[in-house]
Amino acid sequence: MLKVGLTGSIAVGKTFVCGILRELGCHVLDADLTAREVVAKGSVGLAAVVSAFGEDILTATGELDRKKMGSIVFADEAKRLLLNSIIHPLVFESQDRWLRSVESSDPDGIAIIDAALMIESGGYRRFNKLIVVWCEPAVQLDRLMQRDSLSEADARLRIAAQMPQEEKKRVGDYLIDTSPGGESARDQTAKLVHQLRMTQT
Repeated sequence: MLKVGLTGSIAVGKTFVCGILRELGCHVLDADLTAREVVAKGSVGLAAVVSAFGEDILTATGELDRKKMGSIVFADEAKRLLLNSIIHPLVFESQDRWLRSVESSDPDGIAIIDAALMIESGGYRRFNKLIVVWCEPAVQLDRLMQRDSLSEADARLRIAAQMPQEEKKRVGDYLIDTSPGGESARDQTAKLVHQLRMTQT
């Protein structure tokens, strides 16, 4: 089985590309979903986050207040690194379980894990290949403001909190540019899946 990492900065179109990869027969795991699961109500992960940040980051029903947590960590790098140090090991463990289950059911398949912080966390080294999804900075800013109803200042703060796209692109084995829109991204993704299948033969 081919293990592939997929990453890219905020609002560059990773979710769209992952949808196409699924349509083309790849197994795809969304690490954001995994990150939510490992801090679900009653989990060991949530207990560790509360221990580090206090009970103020919980909602009235005892779940993680993601908006409040986001406002804390996007404004303070040390706190963001602390949160990542709690969550990343739990996410890796969950991803590894998923990879083992995919390999046992489809040994010749392509398993893709999508994670925004794959390069920053060093997690990309666990994969055979790395795809970096990217787009022009002006397109990214516009998409983020529209998607999350953010002001330009808030959107720029969130983008600046991540590794620059140019750095991510240097690490990738394959690049998908979503700037021109959906049809172009679809074509690039289809060609990429063909290349990945060729590496398996």
